Amino acid sequence: MSLHGSKIALLIEDEYQILEGWYPLLRLQEAGADVRVIGSGTKSSYHSKEGYPMDVDAAAADVSASDFDAVVVPGGFAPDNMRLHPEMIGLVRDMNEAGKLVTAICHGGWVLVSAGVLKGKNATGYLPIKDDVENAGGTWVDEPVVVDGNVITSRTPVDLPDFSRAIIAHLEGRPTETEHATHEHAGLDNVSTGG
Repeated sequence: MSLHGSKIALLIEDEYQILEGWYPLLRLQEAGADVRVIGSGTKSSYHSKEGYPMDVDAAAADVSASDFDAVVVPGGFAPDNMRLHPEMIGLVRDMNEAGKLVTAICHGGWVLVSAGVLKGKNATGYLPIKDDVENAGGTWVDEPVVVDGNVITSRTPVDLPDFSRAIIAHLEGRPTETEHATHEHAGLDNVSTGG
């Protein structure tokens, strides 16, 4: 497994969920990807809900979709802050329109909603964003990871291993176990607490 040559944008803002920020960053770097932390441009370092800092490599206004193969949007309260910055939403929208990989976990789906990514897509996330996903034209699915074309979504931190494996498989050009055109609606009984 190697992502050497792959360039990935990890979006970050204050109050990100610490595992959802750091786990993909480190796991994708371990797989060989060049992961760049992209902030809103308001500061050079952002803090998790627990206060743990993550330094940024660039502001969203200073990069473009052509710079990356994929984007990762972590959850926590950071997506609410990201939605205040058109450059961050624009980057995600442009990447989707270019057919590049767009991924989000937990509340990160809010950014995909704002970017118009989820219309006609199967998606998941933290249970409280279910209505937002459906109102944006997506179909809610309760699975650890949902792959629909160039869009990968996951629910909560406990799903991070599945989320990261799906991202790596997609970038390597391998199908994932969950990749199929349609999903049946599943119950929502097993969704764990998210960020």
